Amino acid sequence: MDCSGAPTPSTEVVEALRRGSANHTWAAAVIGSNNAAGYQLAVELPVFALGGFNGTDPAPTLAGFQRMVADNQVHWFIDGQFPRGGSGSDAAHDIADWVAANFTAIEVDGVSLYDLSA
Repeated sequence: MDCSGAPTPSTEVVEALRRGSANHTWAAAVIGSNNAAGYQLAVELPVFALGGFNGTDPAPTLAGFQRMVADNQVHWFIDGQFPRGGSGSDAAHDIADWVAANFTAIEVDGVSLYDLSA
């Protein structure tokens, strides 16, 4: 299925995102619904669209996302940031910055994934 502008993740990325994610409310989180759509269709598990449609909504807040992570609701964070000043809310960028500062990325077929359950 083609979603305009949505990524088409490789088999390796899909396998990584599926691994251990069934026990979480959200298999992954990424900025914006176009990003989330491509991953969700491929992984066939829920993917949280930080900032809503274009990533521009200030939801969830950083504190709200930190609670979700502490409650083990989100397994992976997919680094697909929009540059600051472009698309994406400050809240979404704050979340991406917090994840990068507190978790270690693994590269899977050119995609940076952060295991938030680690």
